[in-house]
Amino acid sequence: MKKQVLLIILFPVLLFVFGCENQKLERQPINNSLITTAHLDSLYEEITVTDQTNNQTPFRQTPSTRRVGIIHIYSEYPDYKWVGDADEGIACVDDAARAAVFYLKYSESYADESSKIKAKKLIEFIMYMQADNGFFYNFIFDDYSINRDHKNSINEPNWWSWRAMWALSEGYLHFVNVDKDFADIIYERLEKVTEELKKIINVERETKIINGKDKITWLPIKSGSDQASIIILSLLNYYEINKDESILEYVNNLSDGILNVQKGDSTSFPYYAIMSWENLWHAYGNLQSYSLLKASSVLEREDILQVAISEINYFYKFLMSENYLSSFYINKRNDEYVSIETKQYSQIAYNYRVMVYACIEAYNITKDSSYASMAGEIASWFFGNNIAEAQMYFPLSGICYDGINSQNTINKNSGAESTIEALLTLLTLEQNQIAINTLTKILEGGEIISNYEEKIKSIR
Repeated sequence: MKKQVLLIILFPVLLFVFGCENQKLERQPINNSLITTAHLDSLYEEITVTDQTNNQTPFRQTPSTRRVGIIHIYSEYPDYKWVGDADEGIACVDDAARAAVFYLKYSESYADESSKIKAKKLIEFIMYMQADNGFFYNFIFDDYSINRDHKNSINEPNWWSWRAMWALSEGYLHFVNVDKDFADIIYERLEKVTEELKKIINVERETKIINGKDKITWLPIKSGSDQASIIILSLLNYYEINKDESILEYVNNLSDGILNVQKGDSTSFPYYAIMSWENLWHAYGNLQSYSLLKASSVLEREDILQVAISEINYFYKFLMSENYLSSFYINKRNDEYVSIETKQYSQIAYNYRVMVYACIEAYNITKDSSYASMAGEIASWFFGNNIAEAQMYFPLSGICYDGINSQNTINKNSGAESTIEALLTLLTLEQNQIAINTLTKILEGGEIISNYEEKIKSIR
C-alpha cells in the first residue's frame, strides 16, 4: 500500500448547510483532537413523539409526548443536507445506538456536557422504539411514525436490537453515577431485551451436517458470529451491572461458537480469519476478535485470547497486504480453503473501526506495542493511506466519506454510519499514544500539502 497522503485541506470557514437554512458547521475540535462532532451534530435532531406513534412508552415528559433525539441516516454531497429513504425512513435505532455510545464516550473523554445530553436523548429514542416482545423496531418515517413492516425495521432479534442492547448497557454504566433515576429506566429496558435474548440463544451446542459438513447452530441465525460479537459486548456490560453468573454461560457459549468458525492457519488461507456467517467473510461489523479479547479477561480463557490474537497477527496483516478486502466466500478444495467471489469494494469506515478496536484491546491486554502501531496504521486509511489515495475523514468538519467504490471512485456522501464509525475509531485511537505516534509518522512520510500538518503533529 502506498503511504502517500493526499491533500489535507484546512477550511478557513465552513458554511455547509444541514437540515435548515443558515445552520453552519463550525464546532472546533477540543484539545488538539482529530475529532470534531460538527457533522454528527448536524445530523442530530430532537423530535416530539406521542402515544399514537408507539403505544408502549415507559417514560413521558407530559401525559402524551416526549422529546427524543434522532440521527438522520443520510447526508449527501455537496451540500450535505438530510436525506431520507422512502422505504425505510429518516432515522433508525442502528445509528442512534452508535451515536449514543460515541457521545457518551466523548463526553467522558472531554467533559463535554452537550454530548452527554444528546446521548441521553438518543437513548430515550432507543427505549421508545422497543416493542412489547422486548426487541426493537429500527426506522421511523418523516412523520415520526414507526416503520413496523420493512424487513430492516421489524422488531426481531437482529442487528438493530443487538446495537440497542449495546447502547443501553453502555448508557446504564454511564448514567448510574450521574442520573440514577434515568439509569433505572434504562435497566428495565435492558433487562427486558436480555431476558428475551436468553430464550433464543441455544445453550445446547448443537451441530448439524449440512452438505456433508458440520455446521454450528447456536449463534444468531445459526452461524452469525458477527452478530454474536456485539451480543457478547452487551452481555459483558450486563454482567458488570448485576454480576449475574448465568450471563457468563451465554458469553461462553457465544464465544465457543465464534471459535468454531475460525478458518485457516498461519500459512494457509484464510489465515485464521473468523468467518462472519457460514462460509462468508465480510469486513463490516466483524467485532469478533475485539469481543473475544474483552471476554477473555472476564472468563479468564486463554484459548479465546489466542483465537483473537491469531486473527490479528495473520489475517489482519493479510488484509493490509491486499489493500484490504470487502468480502469473500471460502470453499474447500483438496483439504485447503480457497476464496471465491472475492470483492475489494466498497471500503467503508465500518470495516476499519472493528480492526482498530481489536488492535487497541490486544495492546491493552498484552502490552505489545506492535498492536497499537497496527491500529495507527489501519486508521491511516481515513487520511489517504488507502488504495484510492483519497482522504476519507476531515478533522475540521467531522465529515467522513461513505466509501471507496473503486480505485478511482469515492462516494463523497457522509451518512450517519460512516460519520459515527470514523469518530468511534479516532476516539479510541487517541487514547493510545503509540497508535497516535504511528499515525503521525505515516502522515509525515506522505505528501501533506497544507498548513494542517501542524495540527496533525500537535496531537502527539
